[in-house]
Amino acid sequence: MRKLLLLFVCLVLSSCASVHAVYTPYRAYTEEGIASWYGDKFHGRRTSSGEIYNMYAHTAAHKTLPLGTTVKVKNLNNQKQTVVRINDRGPFVEGRIIDLSCSAAKDIDMLSAGTAPVRVTVLYPIEVYKAMEKELFTVQVGSFSSYTYALLLKRKIDKHFPYVYLKKFFDGQNVYWRVRVGKYNDRGSADICSAKLKQLGFPTFITASD
Repeated sequence: MRKLLLLFVCLVLSSCASVHAVYTPYRAYTEEGIASWYGDKFHGRRTSSGEIYNMYAHTAAHKTLPLGTTVKVKNLNNQKQTVVRINDRGPFVEGRIIDLSCSAAKDIDMLSAGTAPVRVTVLYPIEVYKAMEKELFTVQVGSFSSYTYALLLKRKIDKHFPYVYLKKFFDGQNVYWRVRVGKYNDRGSADICSAKLKQLGFPTFITASD
């Protein structure tokens, strides 16, 4: 009887050990791509977070990371790095992954070049991954200061997709109408939507649905 009990305990312990062995903690979120920067043209305007953009502060725009996320940005050309807080959405150019403030761009010596290859690393991965699990993604097709033009584009896309909507944004000086398609719980579904739109000839980028 004691042998059977001992065998049972060993089985339980071994099963528990196997559970812990396959457990994987959140790993740091990193991505590599092209960074750009934005300056006095947007200085004093409202960002997507509602804050006023300050080109001398250490902030940045990212398409999908939760607003308020702190990231480290390393220039892969010269290994210089800076730390910024995400408070805006962008960049709105395909192939770029982050838009830095003027001061942050100066830190990594990319002001004159305008762009640079960088590695973006989230400094607080657990909190960010939890936030990203709740994030909705959407596909933006255009942004217009004219409501009429935005509505015309929406009606063109309405023929192909069931949920197309306009998102109003005020930057403190001007109103913009952003044309967006769908709200998705995962990035993969947004990627599929983006690919279909590109096949139809529409320029797209994926962003968080704030």
